[in-house]
Amino acid sequence: MSLVLDSATQDLLFREARTANSFTDEPVTEEQVQAIYELVKYGPTAFNATPLRITLVRSPEARERLVQHMAAGNQAKTATAPLVAILSADNEFHEELPELLPHFPQAKDAFFAERPVREQSALLNAALQAAYFIVGVRAAGLAAGPMTGADFAGIQKEFLDADHTPLMVVNIGKPGEDAWFDRSPRLAFDQVVTTV
Repeated sequence: MSLVLDSATQDLLFREARTANSFTDEPVTEEQVQAIYELVKYGPTAFNATPLRITLVRSPEARERLVQHMAAGNQAKTATAPLVAILSADNEFHEELPELLPHFPQAKDAFFAERPVREQSALLNAALQAAYFIVGVRAAGLAAGPMTGADFAGIQKEFLDADHTPLMVVNIGKPGEDAWFDRSPRLAFDQVVTTV
């Protein structure tokens, strides 16, 4: 194959990696989460913007509040996962751009003065970062269970503010017994790729 990554790493990150639906009770440490972020923060985004915000739900009280906003099929696994993260897009991410783009300080005003433009950019780039985050969780030897089945208006009101748009909830930990559903099929190369 033409890939630089060895086969075992390819399996870890993609081929054998699955969305986990159950977890062991082994805790996920702050150090692990920090290591994941320190790796994935280098994933490319427009203007190197970093609109992704991560809210770690650790306390039992916060977990109970979150579970109430999850779809019925997601409640039990969210209640028992070692760690749960709410991933959201910061619609005011442009405030950090002068610091992040010292060679292009006008980006803040030139491109993101209008809130609809900021929100669209925040959603797209935070979604990219969320995907990097999931791969980073896998790189740490953990399993991720990303979910969009939730009352996101309720999650925003309960945990965020009007400037943060929730994207997904991710359960994180070591996979437990019967953690995986059967692998769903994927489209073939020729169904996806067009050359012009």
